[in-house]
Amino acid sequence: MTIKSPESTEEWANYFLLRWQVLRAPWKQPKGTEKDEIEFLNTSFHAMALNDKSNAIGVARIHLLDNYTAQIRYMGVSEEWQGQGVGRGLINYLELIAQSKGVKIIILQARENALAFYQQQNYKIKEKTFIMYDQIQHYLMEKEL
Repeated sequence: MTIKSPESTEEWANYFLLRWQVLRAPWKQPKGTEKDEIEFLNTSFHAMALNDKSNAIGVARIHLLDNYTAQIRYMGVSEEWQGQGVGRGLINYLELIAQSKGVKIIILQARENALAFYQQQNYKIKEKTFIMYDQIQHYLMEKEL
């Protein structure tokens, strides 16, 4: 497995396709909903995990909120690769970027079914927050670097 930032047009297309397939398609959300207005700002950093055939198997983004805080968003791992260290690799990659930018705290909004995963990465639940698509409970989580 390789973890890197997408670079080529093809890598970006595969990155966003996997993000849509994992995080939006199961809830019948249209293509385009997997992106937002800050994708390509200089405060956003992307990570993608590739298998040995260079297929995207995991994606995530971190963006700086201020000089000391960043947020992880749009993290998803292909179902057949879950439980094999892909998510942990993505988190480690993004945390190294955050540290290099002077970030002290990372926050994220975790889906209820991912709480145990993030807790294993030393993220702490701060509060129950919103419900997405009327069915996916989210929780604000935080980690001090």
